[in-house]
Amino acid sequence: MIKSRGKIPVAAIIGPTAVGKTAISLEVAPLIEGEVISIDSRQVYRYMDIGTDKVSREERLHTIHHLIDVADPDDTFTAARFVEEANSAIKRIIVREKRPLLVGGTPFYYNALFAEMLTASLESDPEIRKSLLQEAEIKGKKHLYHKLEESDPELASRIHPNDLVRIVRGLEILYTTGKPASWWYKHGKKIKNPYDVLYIGIIRSRQIAYKNIELRAKGQFQRGLIDEVNWLLKNGFDERFAPMQGFGYKEVIRYLRGLYSIDEALAYYIRATKAFYRRQMTWFKKFKPVMWYDLDETNKEIAINDIVEKILKHMGAE
Repeated sequence: MIKSRGKIPVAAIIGPTAVGKTAISLEVAPLIEGEVISIDSRQVYRYMDIGTDKVSREERLHTIHHLIDVADPDDTFTAARFVEEANSAIKRIIVREKRPLLVGGTPFYYNALFAEMLTASLESDPEIRKSLLQEAEIKGKKHLYHKLEESDPELASRIHPNDLVRIVRGLEILYTTGKPASWWYKHGKKIKNPYDVLYIGIIRSRQIAYKNIELRAKGQFQRGLIDEVNWLLKNGFDERFAPMQGFGYKEVIRYLRGLYSIDEALAYYIRATKAFYRRQMTWFKKFKPVMWYDLDETNKEIAINDIVEKILKHMGAE
């Protein structure tokens, strides 16, 4: 693999939820002799398969995937840990003369990987994190967000008030280190980003994406999402832990606790996912440069052939 301007060339398929990134990646990866690195903050967790819409085990046998099922739901999977594991996966893929293909819709992870990186992970305290999550459950997300605004306004300005995972992490860093996360990102020792990334963006119209979100959510309920959440709860993975606060899981927990009807759980899940889609669109519009493919306007096969050609050229294939 040829280094571009002294950096390692990699490709990333980005875009909001429910537009077909995974389907495209499963066709592209074999054509570039690639392996997929999942850039999804929910799919890192074991036992959370249906609600996070993971690729099947059969598909993973056909195309190797990394950073799926690498932590338990009660574990803390920080952005620093993601960067460490993603760097390791990229190196190992290249050693085996394959091509790394990053795929997913978590902008925060992309920013962590492709910006200047801290040389050391920031501290983590499971007890503080559990206490903050319990506080959010009792007093609401906005209460914690206001705390973050007061203690670390710079970080708060970059976080959506509903992004509980990042709000909790920001406060956790403050309480464990005595300094706000934004201070560490500014003053902590960093290393230069070693990658030259080619961003491939996949989009659909909002109308199509919303329809896909609705169909996917209904399908997840039919395939056993309620049973999956019930199993997690019985094994102690409850709403104290951040992954179980994610959309889909949170709504099903409330159904199982008798707080929602099943129709309400499904409706709130769909609504939360659509809101997430809108936030992702806002975030990804800031990524530059990106080669966007609108699958409502471009034939899928033509798009795949073009994507493969551009990735191979970027990675220096002859």
